[in-house]
Amino acid sequence: MSTFTRSSTSSSTSSSTGSTSDGRNGTMNGTTGGTLKATGANRRPHLSGMTWLVWRQHRAAFWTILAATAISVAWIVYQRGQLVDFLDGYGYPGKSLDEAGGTLPQYVDAFSFISIGLQAIPILLGVFLGAPLIAGDLENGTAKLVAAQSGSRTRWLATKLALAGLVVVVSTGALSAVFGWWWNPVKSESVVMEWTSGEAFNTTGPVPVALTLLSVFGGVALGVVLRRTLTAMVVTFGFTVALQLAWGYFMLSLGNAVTVTTNKGVTGDSVSPSLPHGAYEIDQSFVTGSGDLLGWGTCSGSGTEAARQVCLDKADVVGWATEYLPLSQMNAMQWFGASILFALTAGVVAFLFLWGRKRLV
Repeated sequence: MSTFTRSSTSSSTSSSTGSTSDGRNGTMNGTTGGTLKATGANRRPHLSGMTWLVWRQHRAAFWTILAATAISVAWIVYQRGQLVDFLDGYGYPGKSLDEAGGTLPQYVDAFSFISIGLQAIPILLGVFLGAPLIAGDLENGTAKLVAAQSGSRTRWLATKLALAGLVVVVSTGALSAVFGWWWNPVKSESVVMEWTSGEAFNTTGPVPVALTLLSVFGGVALGVVLRRTLTAMVVTFGFTVALQLAWGYFMLSLGNAVTVTTNKGVTGDSVSPSLPHGAYEIDQSFVTGSGDLLGWGTCSGSGTEAARQVCLDKADVVGWATEYLPLSQMNAMQWFGASILFALTAGVVAFLFLWGRKRLV
């Protein structure tokens, strides 16, 4: 509103001056100019108050993130076009990609290259956006200046988190969606990417959004506690790396493993259980006539094949048991894992507001 008032006042002053000096033409020009300026100011969207202040303070980081996202999205869209052209020319899915030979690796390498970059986003944004977001203000005294104004500390903190969170959600959400769209035509092909690997599971669906939000807000919390930008960035780097490792360790436990068994013996052809296309095999073991499971290394110490068979018969081994995760569970596993990460993020945000009520400045 203040911008609009200044523009209108300025235009009115110019109009009056023009009327006095130029007569009818001056009045017409001044009135028209004032009307156009007022209309333009009225139509132009703008931020104000605390939102404007926070955006202006961090606009370089925000615009860099959004610009990098736009460039990455454009490159992924181009790569998908290349992949689809290759698959159409090759005759997929009529022909298996296992027989593609030397023409496939360039597309697999493209997936790996982008996936590495996407998996690094939570770490990079946690260190370079989250850690300095408030730690910098605490270190250089800006937080005290803000606290002395009419706006409350809670509002200032909420605006900071909201704008940073919005930029994170927009950028990671867009990259996740377009990367999943690129991968979708060959999603069930392990020769391209295993869906249970971090390069696929952590870069599609809601997981990258959840991981990045927790990394960024975790970095903010560390910055608030440590109150030194460089120290907060170093500690945040360790936190985000540890988060990635812990997430990778527990990731597969998000699904419900399925076990399929056979009773046709353990040697010869067609005795192993057949798994659905795209399924990820977790473990394989022997199954006995009573339904008990024995490790696949049972009787491996037998000197000859005949002695091994005698050992297996004595153990009453009748077939194989294979434990696997079907591809159909991927979406549910991602949302379940993301809900846990979102809950942890909510806990961090609650901590920030509780801490900020008394110790933010």
